[in-house]
Amino acid sequence: MQSKLWRIGTRGSALALAQAYETRARLMAATGAPEGAFEIVVIKTSGDRILDRPLSEAGGKGLFTKEIEEALLDGSIDLAVHSSKDMPTLLPDGLAITAFLPREDVRDAFVSPVYHSLAEMPAGAVVGTSSLRRRAMVMRLRPDLKVVEFRGNVQTRLTKLQSGVADATLLAHAGLKRLGLGHVVSQVIETDDFLPAVGQGAICIESRVGDGATDALVAHLHDPQTGICLAAERAFLAALDGSCRTPIAGLARIDGDGLRFDGLILKTDGSEAHTIARQGAVADAARIGAEAGQALKAVGGPDFFG
Repeated sequence: MQSKLWRIGTRGSALALAQAYETRARLMAATGAPEGAFEIVVIKTSGDRILDRPLSEAGGKGLFTKEIEEALLDGSIDLAVHSSKDMPTLLPDGLAITAFLPREDVRDAFVSPVYHSLAEMPAGAVVGTSSLRRRAMVMRLRPDLKVVEFRGNVQTRLTKLQSGVADATLLAHAGLKRLGLGHVVSQVIETDDFLPAVGQGAICIESRVGDGATDALVAHLHDPQTGICLAAERAFLAALDGSCRTPIAGLARIDGDGLRFDGLILKTDGSEAHTIARQGAVADAARIGAEAGQALKAVGGPDFFG
């Protein structure tokens, strides 16, 4: 193994690099290979370049993976490290998600230099977010607040907060923890109040189908419980044809031999929402998620996301 150079593809943001470094550290610990056996290859994606409009208008989730997946397919890299919530439900032919790292905190964090919680914000205060899910959920809970578009990496958003572009924002608690920025969090919002994005908090590894050497390598990384939960969540998203254009939330949790799934769909303005909760055997994770998605799709009707 030490004779081969493994090339790990990633976006170049501080959070993406932190996730790539974590992946490399776990591989080094599992295999005994030195740091020099793993090269971090930074790839700029369309999502990193397009900052002048919402992602939902620019093309959706695939904007953060397209160029990295092209590098996988042409052999420029051996494996790719992604935030699971950025992954489209349909992957390019020849590629697959082959491992999930142990999941971090799934919750959203409320961050504000002024207020301690979303509930504390006065009417008319401004929340900045680039997530349709967070926008819709804020508008559902607090229709008296103003929600504005808030693009950029974590550091950019925190700088915008300090400069007064918005009074508060919402970010994944997992990302802030991975960046050593847990101290900026004003409130960690419980999932009963704010259901997370599908895959939130989970790092996934994507590689080429049939690449046995890479499969053997990333097998050292795979966390089975995270994989089971993500099977349910991604099946839910796939059943809803979910993308960055639709406010969807979903979370699977394992309790013993059982799995509980909670799902939510919202109108983009938060004016209408439908929830679902399903339970079943861990072995049926993907079926549970898919059936939950199909049930919510039927309740919402064909024009719900229009």
